[in-house]
This record gives sequence, structure tokens and C-alpha cells, in this order.
Amino acid sequence: MTIDRSQGRVARDGVEAAADVVTFTGNRGLQLEEKLIFEQGEAGRCGVDLPAAPKHTAKLGGLARKGGVGLPGLAEPQVVRHYTRLSQKNYGIDSGFFPLGSCTMKHNPRLNERMARLPGFGDIHPLQPVSTVQGALELIDTLAHWLKTLTGMPAVAMSPAAGAHGELCGMVAIKAALEARGEGHRTRVLVPESAHGTNPATAAVIGFTVDPIPATEAGRVDLAAFKAKLGPDVAAIMLTNPNTCGLFEGDIREIADAIHEAGGYFYCDGANFNAIVGRVRPGDLGVDCMHINLHKTFSTPHGGGGPGSGPVVLSERLAAYAPLPWTILKDGKFQVLEQAEGEAKAAFGRLKAFHGQMGMFVRALAYMLSHGADGLWQVSGDAVLNANYILASLKDVMTAPFEGPCMHEALFDDRFLEGTGVSTLDFAKALIDEGYHPMTMYFPLVVHGALLVEPTETEDKQTLDLFIGTLRSLAERAKAGAAEEFHAAPRLTPRRRLDETLAARKPVLRWKRAGDNAMAAE
Repeated sequence: MTIDRSQGRVARDGVEAAADVVTFTGNRGLQLEEKLIFEQGEAGRCGVDLPAAPKHTAKLGGLARKGGVGLPGLAEPQVVRHYTRLSQKNYGIDSGFFPLGSCTMKHNPRLNERMARLPGFGDIHPLQPVSTVQGALELIDTLAHWLKTLTGMPAVAMSPAAGAHGELCGMVAIKAALEARGEGHRTRVLVPESAHGTNPATAAVIGFTVDPIPATEAGRVDLAAFKAKLGPDVAAIMLTNPNTCGLFEGDIREIADAIHEAGGYFYCDGANFNAIVGRVRPGDLGVDCMHINLHKTFSTPHGGGGPGSGPVVLSERLAAYAPLPWTILKDGKFQVLEQAEGEAKAAFGRLKAFHGQMGMFVRALAYMLSHGADGLWQVSGDAVLNANYILASLKDVMTAPFEGPCMHEALFDDRFLEGTGVSTLDFAKALIDEGYHPMTMYFPLVVHGALLVEPTETEDKQTLDLFIGTLRSLAERAKAGAAEEFHAAPRLTPRRRLDETLAARKPVLRWKRAGDNAMAAE
């Protein structure tokens, strides 16, 4: 068999297999057409035999159900096959390279999964007596120790459930500290234009006014513009470093000194900590608080929306305001402080029930201990190396908005597509036909038609070379006038390109039988 990548066809024994082959079943080889489970169901079919319900007197009055529940009737093999086939349509890091920028989609070592399922970690309950979960509390305390060590910060709040939740934690702590100082009048938060969208949203939701800071042509915070915005009403700056353009903010120490001199605090978004872990301690850069996405930097599964974990490290200026609960060691026993009293009297309260994401804590600590200090140093180095390899290998056919090397992710804009009739969206959809999940598109917003690629340290050179070759091929085909091919992409998926705008405005949230005039989202 030979593969002609330029034509997108596979030739076997001299016979071309076109992408538009139509089959009677709707299947494409082993890519099976999968109907909705409701469409497969039949009345009266069931995978189990249940005894008839005994007669009883209804106690619901006029609220008793008058019709069927509407669940599909299927035999057990049908149910198993349905969900197995659906799982085969998923794309994840276990399927292949996942270049989603800003998300750090890296391999999750199976050792971590095994540790998270150990008895005593996987089967405990947060309402158990503290005396029965000493090992779990010791693990939380140990993980907290290493998070503080890696960041150079004296305190950490473990309970936040994800990155945005961590942002909320840090900013509420800053608000509590300002009010304790009698400076509640500080209500303005400075946010770079390249920040994650949750940064200004978090500040706004707790009552701060958001004041954007422009970027320089080099993609970093405009230092002069930042200093010009400082004043007696400034509460904090929320800055990501490395930033969402994949660049290190070289003026970060000067920014920290300036915000402190003005009486404000420095919140650092730690979503990109994977690029510097083991090499740079944010505490040494003047950071007052920073959330850490355990599900990104320390390799815990976060596909499909969760679960996440976002502990927040705090400087000495903010440590007293950390949210409850606190885990402390006293007289050789671990205790959980759950009331704002004693040493926790200044705590601003709770963010969530219980103590945090225990499964994520176990995975993160297993990742740290299995890598060691030298391993984490190599993690960040390899992540940066891989991103720069992609950037350098594609600069001649794609366009980068900023000069020079990047950190953990390679950022491209859409200038290389000018005059081709191909958009960033078209380009990403064509990547699906090549067997890849697309990179992050149109983010960061400060870059027109952005294509953001984060290879992480997981991928080897062979994998990156194939991905680079694929992008080169797509760029060359776009420039050669194959716009119609891109407009039709993806062509090799179970479903072709959807009308995403219509689907967002008029989503079909409930299945209806044919003929019920259901709004189609295709």
C-alpha cells in the first residue's frame, strides 16, 4: 500500500479509494454509523427480567405519572455495543497527539491511576472521622509541602476545584486582605489583554472593576502603560506567566515591584506552570498568589470537562486569609481546621464542601514523586523544546505573530492564509480528516485567526515530525487553491461540518421521533 498525502487518497494495488464512497449501511469500513440510543430502542425489550410490581395505593394524588417514562428498550449486548462504539469516536490523549493549546493535554501515567485506586484513597469518604483518614490527610499535607517548595510560597489553599475556582480563591483572599487593611476603596484590577478570559470574569464577579493593559508588538505587557494605570484605587494585577501567547514576561519582577509599591497585590495565573516547573519559583518573582492546575502541570485526567484541581499558593502577605479547611499537624496527629478561629480567624470562609479533589491529589503527588526534582526540570525543558521545534519547523509555510522563540506553546496567525479563501476554521476542520484533534483556534483573542499549539513534553520527535508534515501539507494545499476542499472538511468523519452557530442558538436538547418537527443542528 502507498499513501499519497498530497491528494488525501489511499491507493491499494493501484486502485484509488475516494473519500466520497457511499455504503448501504452508512458505515465506512470499521467506522460504524451509530444511531441515538433512543432510535435503537424498541418497546418491550429489556436486558433484565423484573418481577411484576405489587399493587399498591398511589400516594401522589394528581401528580401520578400518566404515561411512559420514554426510556429506550434494549438488550444488554445492544447497550454494551452502543457505548463501546461511542467511546471509539472519542479523541483523547490515549488516541494520539492532542495539540490543544493552553490546555496541556499530556500523557497520564498509569502509575498515577493505580495509586488513586488504592484502598484508603479511592474508597474513603470526607465525612469519616479524622482519626480514620490520617493517611489521606498526610498525603494532602505532603502534596501541599511540595507545591510550596516548587513555587517558593509559604502557604497553599488545597480546596479550589479548578483553575477558575483558584482565581476566585486568590482574588477573594486579596479582597479580604484589603478590607482588613481598611482599603476597601481599592476596586480596580489591571488585566493584560492577552489574559485568560476567566481572569477579568473572576475579578468582575466579586465586584472589582477590570482595567485592561495593552500588549507591546512583542506580545508582552506594555510596562509603561501598566505603570501609567497605577493609582490609589488599584487592588491587584492578574497576569499569566508564561502568557497566553506562549511568551515569558521578562518584566515580571519590575511589574511585581511596581504593583507592591502602589499598595496592590500580584495575582499570577498559573495555568502555564508546566513551562517553568522545576526551573522558576513564582514566589521569587514577587507573586502574591497563584493557582496551579494540577490537572495540567501534574498530569491528572481532565478531558471532557473534569475533574480538575486548582490549589492556590499564597505569599506571607495573604496566607492568613486562605479559605477553610486547613490541614495541620498537631501533637503528631493531623487535624482539620473548619472554623474561622484561632490561627485561622482571618480565613475568608469556604469555597466548596470538604477538602478538595482527593483523586487529583493522589495522582499529582504520584507524578511528582515518580519524576523527582530532576524529572520535573526535564518536563518543563522538553515542553519548551517541543514547542520551539514546531514553531521553527513551520515558520516558512505558516506565520507567527511574534519574533523569537516561544515557551511551551507555538502560536501562529492566519496571515499565511490570506488570499486563499481558507479560514482558520477551515484549516482546523481539515486537520480532523488527517486524524488529529485541531489545535486551539482564535485564541488568544489579541492575535487574528490564532492557531495555538501545545505539544507538551509527552510527544517524541517522530510524532512531532508527522504533525509538522501534516500542517505543511495543509498550508501548501491551501496556497495551491484547494479552498473548496477545505470548505467541505471534515469529509471523513461520521458527521460532516455542522452549522455550529445554529446549534449554539437552537440546540436540540431532547430527542423527538421523526416527524415531530425537531430542529436539526446540522
